[in-house]
Amino acid sequence: MSAPQNFAVLPETPYYAVIFSSQRTQGDLGYDAMSDRMVELAVQQLGYLGAESVRNADGFGITVSYWQDEASIVAWKRHAEHRIAQETGQTRWYEHYETRVAKVERAYSLK
Repeated sequence: MSAPQNFAVLPETPYYAVIFSSQRTQGDLGYDAMSDRMVELAVQQLGYLGAESVRNADGFGITVSYWQDEASIVAWKRHAEHRIAQETGQTRWYEHYETRVAKVERAYSLK
């Protein structure tokens, strides 16, 4: 049975999660286009497993991307276009953000 639409379909553990919590600035300022491009690029990366993302009306959001291993996460962080998005985010799109990386040892679900 596959997961509902908003849930990433993931392999058996272990795998890694990058948890990106952010508070957006006002206005789009090119954010939506870059966000779409980052999703397009991420799915092409070796070790990428999926993502889940939400944002409320006040601009607070959480995106969790899932990766096979730490090397895949490091490669994505260093990807040239992703670097541009990170730098632009720091200066234009985010009031505040925090990134956390965790190893997922167990996962449970209601199916």
